[in-house]
Amino acid sequence: MPGPTPVSPSFPHDEGRDSATAGAAPGLGERLRQARLAHRLTLEDAAGVSGLSVAYLSRLENGRRQPSLPALLTLARVYATTVSALLGERDAGEETIIRAAGAEPFRAHGWTYWRAGSPRRGMQALRVHVPPGRATGPARVHPGEEWLYVTKGQLRLTLDGTQHLLAPGDVAHFDSGLAHVMESADAYVPVEFLMVHAAPSTVAFTACLPGAAAP
Repeated sequence: MPGPTPVSPSFPHDEGRDSATAGAAPGLGERLRQARLAHRLTLEDAAGVSGLSVAYLSRLENGRRQPSLPALLTLARVYATTVSALLGERDAGEETIIRAAGAEPFRAHGWTYWRAGSPRRGMQALRVHVPPGRATGPARVHPGEEWLYVTKGQLRLTLDGTQHLLAPGDVAHFDSGLAHVMESADAYVPVEFLMVHAAPSTVAFTACLPGAAAP
C-alpha cells in the first residue's frame, strides 16, 4: 500500500534553537509521544509525514522546545487528533458553552491563545492575542481554511504576497494553502482576533501506514 501524502507543515521553519518552555501545557511532550505511538509511528515516520525534523520532534516530546500553534496544528493533523487534546484539555463531550473564567491560556513565541470551541468539533476555534509588532514568522502554508475576525488593534495579513490591513470588525476567510503571515500592524498596540481553522476531512491517513514498530 502506498504511503500517505506528507502534510505541509504549518510553520516549516519553526525549528530554531531550544527555548524556554514557560507557558507550555504540562505534559504536552508526553501526550505528543503517546499520540505518535498510538499510530505506530517512529520519529522518522512522523518527521517524514509532517515535514518537521526528527530532532525538532524529539525536543518537543522531551519538553525542551515549546511548539507554536501552527506546529501543533500540523501534528494534530498527522496524529488525527485536535490541538485541545494535545494540550490536555478535558474532554467535555459535545461541549457547547465555554466560560471565559475556565479558558486556560497557552503561550508560544510571544503569542497567547485561548480555546474558543469544543475539542470534539471538526473546526479548531481560538482567541488570539499578539503583542505589538510580533509576527508569525516565515509565511505559513498548510491544508484547510482559516477565518479571522479582528476584535482589537490592527492586524496585518499578508496573503499570497498581498498585504491587507484589518481593523476591529474586519473579517478574512481564505484558503490556508496560500502563503500567509499575520502580525500586529501597530508597534505599540497589541492585536486580538478570533481564528477558526478547518482542516481537510482526510486527516486520518496514518491508518494506511504499514505497521512500523515504535521506538
